[in-house]
Amino acid sequence: MDLSVMFFGADTPATDTTAGGDAPRHSEAYDDILTVARTADRLGFHAIWTPERHFQQVGQVFPSPPVLSAALAVATERINIRAGSVILPLHHPLRIAEDWAVVDNLSHGRIGLSAATGWHSADFVLAPDHYEGRREQTLRDIPLLRRLWAGEAAEFTDGTGASVAVLPQPRPVQNTLPLWLTSSGNPATWEAAGSLRTGVLGATVGQSREELAEKIARYRAACAAAPDQGGTDAHGRVTLMAHTFIGADDEEARRLTALPLTRYLRSYVRQTTANRTADKATAELTEEQTALLAEFAFHRYLTWGSLLGSAETCRKMLADLRELGCDEVACFVDFGLGRDEVLAGLHRLAELQEEVA
Repeated sequence: MDLSVMFFGADTPATDTTAGGDAPRHSEAYDDILTVARTADRLGFHAIWTPERHFQQVGQVFPSPPVLSAALAVATERINIRAGSVILPLHHPLRIAEDWAVVDNLSHGRIGLSAATGWHSADFVLAPDHYEGRREQTLRDIPLLRRLWAGEAAEFTDGTGASVAVLPQPRPVQNTLPLWLTSSGNPATWEAAGSLRTGVLGATVGQSREELAEKIARYRAACAAAPDQGGTDAHGRVTLMAHTFIGADDEEARRLTALPLTRYLRSYVRQTTANRTADKATAELTEEQTALLAEFAFHRYLTWGSLLGSAETCRKMLADLRELGCDEVACFVDFGLGRDEVLAGLHRLAELQEEVA
């Protein structure tokens, strides 16, 4: 099992610049990301994942995975550079192929993508006509993206309305594009990933061990039954995201993470309630209910699914995830801790890598 580092969109407190407040210092966030990436590279972590986020309090510094990944590619030497995720319905497949071929060249063949359908209605101001059919478009575009990456021309409509065959440039270093499909928990998405022979990028949060075990089994079965498509092998690849901070002991880990993680979770719930397609109960959550929900989620993380604790506590959790069928843990580190705490936790996590491998 591999250990990777994942950014998921730390919450930067909003300020009212019209009232004389300071704007968030996003340049410092990018400095932190580059510092963590270089450290993860030096410590031998498998990959570094960055998300795609738009227009929300959570994830302000992640609107463009290929732009940030280009910086990570030249700032590191060996670690894999991955997008978790690229929202396929927001982008033309030619644009995805071209942008990521640039990053693949800059990194000398170290990139990979997890494709996502997107979920927040506000994101789709970038492509409003694609919101309703976003899932179908994502599944349809994955084979096309693979063909474009492999150097096959495809027909598209040009500016005059005529059909023209085009081939994206530059040519990537990797002949095959490493692909995952992102799942928020829907079993049908796990099965679709298996049928397409992509990896699957899921999360421990919001799911029991038994629920995850069932989804992984369904994914493996779909992979085994699917034909070769230039993707994963018949076994597939399961990558699970988990909130991570290894402290000197359990008490320190819980003390340092309680406030920033619950604050982050409150912001994430608020983002969910702002979605135009949120169910009525979610959309009408009060601030007090949101705080209680975040507190409940934090304490649930401490019982199963997170890497929040001492090295020994996290060692047991990693062993359990490996037994569950996880091939890679994407360690979500940017939920509000300071740079020094994140780096200290990474060094402790790095000491477990040999045992995990």
